[in-house]
Amino acid sequence: MDDDLSLRLVANERVFREVNEGIERGQWPGEPDTPVGFRCECARLGCNMLVTLTLPEYEQVRANPRRFVMIRGHELAEVERIVAGTPAYVIVEKTGEEGERARADDPRSE
Repeated sequence: MDDDLSLRLVANERVFREVNEGIERGQWPGEPDTPVGFRCECARLGCNMLVTLTLPEYEQVRANPRRFVMIRGHELAEVERIVAGTPAYVIVEKTGEEGERARADDPRSE
C-alpha cells in the first residue's frame, strides 16, 4: 500500500477512534450492558455508520491498540485481518507497518 495512502487511512481511523472514546466517556455510569452506537472505525472517507456495542464489548476491542470495530465489508484485507465479528460488524487487527502505526497512534497510550 502506498505510504501516503496508508498514513491517511491511519489518520482517519484515529479520528473515529477518538470520537468513540468520547462516546464511551459520555455514557451514564452503572449501565454497562446498554447498547451504545459507536462510529465505524474504518478508513473510508465519509463513513458515518454506527456499530452497536455494549461498553464491555467496546473495551474488549480497545484492549488491543491494533484492533478496530467496523461495519462488515469495510475492512481492508491488505492491512487488516478479521479476528471476530457478528453479522453486523467485524473486529479487525491491523497487520505489519499499519499495525505498528495504530499501536503508536493509540490515544490511550498518550
